[in-house]
Amino acid sequence: MISNTLMFDGKKITIETGRLAKQASGSALVTIGDTKVLVTTCLNKKIKEGTDFLPLTVNYVEKYYSAGKIPGGFFKREARPTEKEVLTSRFLDRPIRPLFPDNYFFDTQIIATVVSMDNENDPDMAAMLGVSFSLMLSEAPFKGPTAGVRIARVNGNFIANPTYKELEASDTFLIVAGSKDAITMVEGSFNELDEEELISAIEFGHNKIVELTEFQNKALSEMTINKAVSEEINIPEGLYERVKELSYDDLSAALKISAKLERNEKVENLNVKVIELLNESYPGQEAAISHIFESIQKDILRSNIINDGLRIDGRGLRDIRPISCSVGELPMAHGSAVFTRGETQALVVATLGTKFDEQIIDAPEKESTKKFMLHYNFPPFSVGEVAPLRSPGRREIGHGSLGEKALRYVIPSAEEFPYTIRLVSEILESNGSSSQATICGGTLSLMDAGVPIKAPVAGIAMGLIKEGDKVAILSDILGDEDHLGDMDFKVAGTAKGVTALQMDIKISGVTKEILRNALSQAKEGRIHILNIMLQSITEPRKDMAKNAPRIVTMMVKPEKVREVIGSGGKVIKGIIEKTGAKVDIEDSGKVTISSSNGESLKLAVAMINDITQEAEIGKIYFGKVRKIMDFGAFVEIFPGTDGLVHISQIDSKRVEKVSDVLKEGDEVKVKVLDVDRAGKIKLSIKETL
Repeated sequence: MISNTLMFDGKKITIETGRLAKQASGSALVTIGDTKVLVTTCLNKKIKEGTDFLPLTVNYVEKYYSAGKIPGGFFKREARPTEKEVLTSRFLDRPIRPLFPDNYFFDTQIIATVVSMDNENDPDMAAMLGVSFSLMLSEAPFKGPTAGVRIARVNGNFIANPTYKELEASDTFLIVAGSKDAITMVEGSFNELDEEELISAIEFGHNKIVELTEFQNKALSEMTINKAVSEEINIPEGLYERVKELSYDDLSAALKISAKLERNEKVENLNVKVIELLNESYPGQEAAISHIFESIQKDILRSNIINDGLRIDGRGLRDIRPISCSVGELPMAHGSAVFTRGETQALVVATLGTKFDEQIIDAPEKESTKKFMLHYNFPPFSVGEVAPLRSPGRREIGHGSLGEKALRYVIPSAEEFPYTIRLVSEILESNGSSSQATICGGTLSLMDAGVPIKAPVAGIAMGLIKEGDKVAILSDILGDEDHLGDMDFKVAGTAKGVTALQMDIKISGVTKEILRNALSQAKEGRIHILNIMLQSITEPRKDMAKNAPRIVTMMVKPEKVREVIGSGGKVIKGIIEKTGAKVDIEDSGKVTISSSNGESLKLAVAMINDITQEAEIGKIYFGKVRKIMDFGAFVEIFPGTDGLVHISQIDSKRVEKVSDVLKEGDEVKVKVLDVDRAGKIKLSIKETL
């Protein structure tokens, strides 16, 4: 067993190996505080026939026992991955994927299992460290080590791997991952962060990554590790030249066709044609021919951009595709918008709900609720394909999360707008950054629904082609430019600053200057898109849809809460049954009433006011005599509240006997003379005569 410890920003990090999960190719137990994550790497020693890609899977799993909890539900065991598990699996996978050799085709599986979770340290950063270390221990030829850090900004200062409590005080949520020499992934959300501050945060994160990679290298220096040899791609002599000879001119022409489906069809047909022409000379080499064909395609596209500034659809490097926007598309939805940019189109629909519609999140660390949700759907017809419809996968959950992060800072607080908000993005066409189209359409849909957002948000996907010292930064990239380029850089924000960022880098050598230029060019594109968006709707609608729920919040005295609820909930259930409205009351006295029917809402408010109102000195009420006494009469001035009319206050003339003037059930007009400290009310009929 080998164990190594590092003091990292005041927190002790320990990596241990050789004691647990010893049959895995590589295993590491990472401990931060009382949080522990066991990460294992396994790989198959045989390559599946026909595999010409990296078959890597990364899974992050949280066990409820890690926090001393039993799962909810009928089966009482962990089931399908939670949203957090899916999102964490994604950002554990993305930074390591570019660091495998191109010809590495062994099935490789990494599992990060949270076995202990304290209430202070999020296990995801421990998992990221464990993924790198277990890969370095394994036979996989991984070009690491790597590491990742979460960055928060508290009181203007950046801190690494903040605690949950520190995160609550932060306006910056950023994850930076990479190696000692390069950043490979950045992801975060911000409250309109300035681009220069963002670069500073990324630099701060990379400096911390260097500490963690050096820590791993020191631990690894004590061990001897045998690495697997990558499978060489055997290309027969002369095949590359023949494929290029047969395809180059036609492929160059095909890659200038701006329409995606037409271009793809031409390229695919050409690939098939080349295979057929070479079948006799090079039998059984279909995979090698296709590999060469794709390599030539990549070279042509990159050369056109880097040398001639010529993109597939004829745009300049900074040009944005044509944009069209419309709102109010769906008459029964609370808000809707269609955002189209080139061949990417998103229909985004807003639905307003009440507190009862909030999402309840049951997680090992704690149970919480969420009042703003964004769900992203990517049906197969959006790319002209036939495929079975399945439950949301990593792509859908990841893109939805990015859109949600981009918009959450402009969503009004519950005090300003007491609604639960759900956005659903239906991708109708896709050719480049449907997640950013979702953000743009989401802004328009929210405004159409009458949500008073703090500022409109737009998103843009940037790309990079780098050949030696030549660099081309591309605005609003197409799908092919993403696939064949060196960087996918998604930036969303308002006119003032960045609200969300997701960056995946496939190469080293992305300098601070390249980052600064990319962010500057992204801001230029973002402002351009915002200006077009605001031509369709300039500000949130003042009136919500007729079928949207109406919500009223009111405060009652905490001591009145029991009266509104009633014994066994009898009173509040009666209000709900009679009015059809939904009523929620908190111990603090905050009452939230919601209904899509205005009359129902008014009636519920009136009923609660009747229960909770208090007598006002000097005010006149119409009451009912409830009880006759020798010294006066008790009059109910509103439900549940009686006051005493003393015999001397019944009439301006002397009254000998109360029953001579009043009887139970009489309706009388009374004035409140006084309310004493005990809450006893003195009434007068005489003062109203």
